[in-house]
Amino acid sequence: MNVFRRLSSHILKNRPGFVRSSSTNVDAPDFEMENPYEKEKVQCILCKHKIEPDYKNVRLLSQFQSPYTGRIYGRHITGLCKRQQHKVEKEIVKAQFAGLMAYYLKEPVFLQDPELFDVEKPIRPHRF
Repeated sequence: MNVFRRLSSHILKNRPGFVRSSSTNVDAPDFEMENPYEKEKVQCILCKHKIEPDYKNVRLLSQFQSPYTGRIYGRHITGLCKRQQHKVEKEIVKAQFAGLMAYYLKEPVFLQDPELFDVEKPIRPHRF
């Protein structure tokens, strides 16, 4: 691959009309710029705001639990990365064992909290 790169650069340098990006030519494009078409890295909401889930923060943990069944939402719904999803699940179970969270129902106080994600429109579709 390096041989090809060296040969192609040698051919381009010796070609008439080849202009290198330098300070002498003002109209020459700047090849040292970053890719404008590169997609920005998608981060989960907890990583983006540098939030570590804690079993004592019941208000945050209740966002990732169904208000009707108490089930923990999956990654395809929450949009969390694998690491944060695992931490959230561990902390919810820890909070339930400590008696801070209910097993089957969400606390009525937390029902009016703003949603972090749309449960009806998962990031990755599922069968049902």
